[in-house]
Amino acid sequence: MVLNYTSGTTSSPKGVVHCHRGVFIVTVESLIDWSVPRQPVYLWTLPIFHANGWSFPWGIAAVGGTNICLRKFDGPTIFGMIKRHGVTHMCGAPVVLNMLTNSPNNEPLRNPVQILTAGAPPPATVLFRTESLGFLVSHGYGERARLKARQGVKIAGFTEIDVVDPKTGASVKRDGLSIGEIVLRGGCVMLGYLKDPESTSKCLKDDGWFYTGDVGVMHPDGYLEIKDRSKDVIISGGENISSVEVESVLYTNPAVNEAAVVARPDEYWGETPCAFVSLKEGLNQKPSEKDIIDFCREKMPHYMVPKTIVFKDELPKTSTGKIKKFMLREIAKSGSSRVSRM
Repeated sequence: MVLNYTSGTTSSPKGVVHCHRGVFIVTVESLIDWSVPRQPVYLWTLPIFHANGWSFPWGIAAVGGTNICLRKFDGPTIFGMIKRHGVTHMCGAPVVLNMLTNSPNNEPLRNPVQILTAGAPPPATVLFRTESLGFLVSHGYGERARLKARQGVKIAGFTEIDVVDPKTGASVKRDGLSIGEIVLRGGCVMLGYLKDPESTSKCLKDDGWFYTGDVGVMHPDGYLEIKDRSKDVIISGGENISSVEVESVLYTNPAVNEAAVVARPDEYWGETPCAFVSLKEGLNQKPSEKDIIDFCREKMPHYMVPKTIVFKDELPKTSTGKIKKFMLREIAKSGSSRVSRM
């Protein structure tokens, strides 16, 4: 029915083939799971070309909704559109939520707006700030911000979801600690990658399981939580470090606007965390590299603390708003003069 291309955050973009049946299932399930009513007013802060706008080009039509479109993402424009058109629903990756909370005119909304986020694990701090403005956040992949930072449970359209040992395929313990690869099976999984049987065979197994490449845990209550992309896990001195967990701590710093953590080669440890940080505008005093590292040391085990800090005006992003970690990894490896080692 449709061909989409991955955004290329971890590798070259690949054509993703979807069938009519899969698109129908995920569209209906998205409407049910998000409890979308008849005639919503939907603001397009999510690119339609990527992942079919999470099925909502079809979904909003099915419930007789109104589409409000934007040429580009801009915080003040978003808030103006919400007020002008009485927006009830919108979607966006966590980076969109972060932009909204840091917008210069982010006054609390007069009426609540439902916002669905997915695509990456959102920091609990960002979720809390978003909801404090009057947005009602649902996280697709419900103390509230920390629980919503998990990805939740499967929708009816999936036969199964699980976290497994990628080598054996055995399920990991549901203890919230045992790490494995997240796998999915169901009618709305893609058919495969266009003209790329090698990549297809690596992620789609003969028994129907789709290996996502995401690293996660299962909690005792059945909730899935993404810890990282397998390619983004940092192995330092034999310890596995989740870049997402380090980023979540960085986002709690009131001076930090955006943060991304990648591995940097280290002769002694093998790899160490390297943090790329953009700061909020209008700060009376900007934190130094040492300030950021000391902040992290107070809030996480020392082996997880970034050894390297890079300040940038803005972090590089794909057309869908995801941070280009592959580009940051190259900078970290290069030993560029822009990297400050602590």
